[in-house]
Amino acid sequence: MAGKIFYRERRKPGEGSHQARYMVVAVADVNLKIFGKHLRKCELEAIAEGIGAELKALPRGPKHDMDDEGDE
Repeated sequence: MAGKIFYRERRKPGEGSHQARYMVVAVADVNLKIFGKHLRKCELEAIAEGIGAELKALPRGPKHDMDDEGDE
């Protein structure tokens, strides 16, 4: 059985900056240590492919959807 890596988007990655946008939240059925705090999507995909794990994006809650509407 392949493991799973759960990740989410950062709350406020600097707009227009070259900061990594994703953060690993949890790992299931995989012996893995991650030392970086924030990662790029291509880095997550490379790690998942290397260990045979599946990437799962965590959804944002409805409260965050309302916050995004106020930013416009």
